Amino acid sequence: MAEIKSFKVMDILEKANEMEDIIHLEIGEPDFDTPIEIKNEGIRAIKEEKIGYTHSMGKKELREAIAMYYNKKYGTNLKYKNVVVSAGTSPALLLAVYTAMEFSGKNEILVSNPGYACYPNFIKFLNGKVSYYELSSEDGFSINIEKIKEKITDRTAAILINSPGNPTGVVLKKKDYMELAELGITIISDEIYQGLVYEGKQYDTILNYTVNAIALNGFSKLFAMTGWRLGYLIIPDRYIMLTQKLEQNLFISANTISQYAAIEALTNENVDKQINNMVKEYNKRRLFALAEIKKWGLKVAANPLGAYYIIIDVREYTNNSLIFAYKTLEKARVAVTPGIDFGTNLEGFIRISYAVSIENLEEGIKRLGEYLQNEKKIGKETRR
Repeated sequence: MAEIKSFKVMDILEKANEMEDIIHLEIGEPDFDTPIEIKNEGIRAIKEEKIGYTHSMGKKELREAIAMYYNKKYGTNLKYKNVVVSAGTSPALLLAVYTAMEFSGKNEILVSNPGYACYPNFIKFLNGKVSYYELSSEDGFSINIEKIKEKITDRTAAILINSPGNPTGVVLKKKDYMELAELGITIISDEIYQGLVYEGKQYDTILNYTVNAIALNGFSKLFAMTGWRLGYLIIPDRYIMLTQKLEQNLFISANTISQYAAIEALTNENVDKQINNMVKEYNKRRLFALAEIKKWGLKVAANPLGAYYIIIDVREYTNNSLIFAYKTLEKARVAVTPGIDFGTNLEGFIRISYAVSIENLEEGIKRLGEYLQNEKKIGKETRR
């Protein structure tokens, strides 16, 4: 367990919550309310005592709704039997990694550097081996298939991808998916930010390119349902029996109330309209934040076409992003995420989230810009 590292952004958040007058740009959590139709369905389930255990794989009606949603939005041809409902997308990832290793008889999972901070911890928890493929600032942190090929060995069980990406906001292209599919290795695709894409195709999935894949998704991000804790996997037929056994033993079943609410999320047309409005607002904030960052002379390190994150290059000011984040919190009263949280290739960078109001974005970037201008001025005076 010593290998499992703390989630540094949570340390920053907890410290920031002890302070006053802080602009929070560190956490990737929607600031929109869960649509009222979804909340009402959860309330109805409670009032009607629909709170017992469900099937370990999830309510059939929800699994059918997820399959229909993917078929409509993504152009897939899924059947409900391949959908597994879980108690959040993180447990779904745990199931996916274990299943890929168990079926292949191999223990190595390829993970991007940088990438979501919890990925390596999940693999280590399952006694797997983490092997990193590089995403570089020179490539705008876009995927490079040749760098992935270099890391494949006879022990590789799966390749883990994430699009739109956390922390970079980078979105995989059709060419990327096709090249990944051609590798012939199981792909675990974290699709939790799908739908939050602002240019080009709004929805895409690895499932459109290969059957040798496990897709992960959930309701936290797109539907603003973080605390409802509901996610799902989409798996090939060969994984169904093992995954069901794992669900039965580890989770019994996902939250029943949340499952009823999720059916409403996927099938209510008014909810769909509200989601589209949220996406438009996120894009408005994204464009505003990019303009403000440029105005203050800061450098954006990746093209953020999806999710709600922007990576800022601060290597001019620091070679330790964790210390930088704490100094920014203390001196500028802005909470940001240190790049090192996501891997060594993001050292010297910070991540900000635009899942906040325009007013907070403007003030937060202003505080950051003024602080860095002052630091640059002090540095010049020191060198005289």
